[in-house]
This record gives sequence, C-alpha cells and structure tokens, in this order.
Amino acid sequence: MANLKEIRTRITSVNSTRQITQAMKMVSAAKLKRAQDAIVRMRPYANKLSEILANVSASVDGSEGVYTAQREVKNVLVISITSNRGLCGAFNANVIKQVNRLIREDFTGKNVTVLSIGKKSNDFFKRTEHNIKGSLLPRNASDIFDKLTYEGASLIAHKVMGAYANKQFDKVVLVYNAFKNAAVQELTVEQFLPVIAPVSDNSNQNDYIFEPSKIEIVADLMPRALKTQLYKALLDSVASEHGARMTAMHKATDNASDLLKELKLKYNKERQAAITTEILEIVAGAEALNG
Repeated sequence: MANLKEIRTRITSVNSTRQITQAMKMVSAAKLKRAQDAIVRMRPYANKLSEILANVSASVDGSEGVYTAQREVKNVLVISITSNRGLCGAFNANVIKQVNRLIREDFTGKNVTVLSIGKKSNDFFKRTEHNIKGSLLPRNASDIFDKLTYEGASLIAHKVMGAYANKQFDKVVLVYNAFKNAAVQELTVEQFLPVIAPVSDNSNQNDYIFEPSKIEIVADLMPRALKTQLYKALLDSVASEHGARMTAMHKATDNASDLLKELKLKYNKERQAAITTEILEIVAGAEALNG
C-alpha cells in the first residue's frame, strides 16, 4: 500500500507539471504570433537598408567613414543575445557555446569583451575575464527585453558605435538566433562593425551622382542602419525564443502525458495485485476455519 501511495503522489505531481507546461506552451504560442509579425514586417526594411548602406559605403574610403575603417584587430566586442528566462530548450546554450567557440578559435590571442543582452548570457559571462569593461558600454542591457522598442535598441547601438569610434574596439560581432519558423532557429554570427562593403562586380557597376555628398549621406545613413540592424537581431531573438519555448513545452507536455499513462498502468497493476493478495488471504483463512 505504501507503494501505491507513492505512485499516486507521483501521478499528482506529473499531472501538475503537465498543466504548467501546457499553459506555458499556449502563452508562448500567443506571444510568438506577435513577435513573428514584428520580425516579418521589419526584416525587408532592415535588409534593404543594409544593402543600400553597403553599396554606398563601397565608394567611401576607410579614412572617410568612422564605421567603415578597417583596423588591425586587437580588441573585439562580441554582443551575445540570449533571453532573460529559461525553459526554451537549447536556445540560450547554443548562443553561449558559439560565443565561447569564437573566443577560443576565431579570436584567439585577441582581447575579447562580451556584451550580454539577456540574463542567461550575463549570468554565464559576468564571472569570466570577458565581462564588459569600460564606461562606454551599457551595464543593464538585459532590461531591454522588458519592453523591446527601437528607441531602446538605439541607445545600446549608439554606445557600441561610440566605443568603436573611440577605438576601444576594432571589431564588433553579433551572435543571436535568427527566426526561421516556430520550430527552427538559425544560430547567426553577424559582423556589426566595421561595415563591410560588398564585393563589387565591375560589369554591373553603376555611376551614381550623390546629392548631398556621399560622405554626408553615409554619415546620416550609417548610424540609422546600424541601429536598425541591432533592433532586427533583437526581434529575431525574441521570436526565436518564443518559438523554442513553445516547442520545448510541447515536447515536455507530450512526455508528461506518456509518463502519466505508464504511471496509471503501473498503479492499476499494483492495485490489482494488492486486491488479489487480500482475496487469497481471505480464502485461505476461510478454508482454515472450515478445516
């Protein structure tokens, strides 16, 4: 009977867990719809703006543009974008692993600083030697997910651009999960600064007349495009987070349902065995009295 009580307790516990995971799945599904609509609307504009920026900056010398200057890479800033909460599968772990791989392989021998946007990344890197240093970088970047807006992303991007302009860093890289669909998130490593000009094809090269001058156009367009690029990465990460959490909670709910079936079957077997044992004892006692 003690075994039956333990099984009943576990059935109650698993059932409560299933209700929680099912509720979290439904909440993530609702949030995913809004986040997906936001990134789908934003992505064409951000991609086109980046394309225009790259084409215009191709005609600007590195000495003419603050954010196009190619320098010897000694100090690198890696912007790690994760979530503030867990229970979303390998969503956060993949970003952290990729950042560690970049530090270990691609930027070996370089002075690497990690700017964490998201509490999960911040909790991991805050005790390492790669935690942010200097007063130019934001300290509470994870708070942006409380209410994600373009203005909030612009403030972070502005500080990062200022640190690059002041030569605190020679290269800035974004690491985040790009949203593909509800079940698929693509781990993305994207160069933020300096802006890379596209490889030009001389056969299709057009001659443009710039009005005002190309330097003025780039000076006005480039900060806006960089802020948009960071905002798009944050929107991608938010949509990917909800998709990953919805998928993880769906699998957890299915696993809980399967476990409940096994526990109920085991409970019925144990209960039937206990009843059979009691009947045998009663019959044996009756026969002993009759004898």
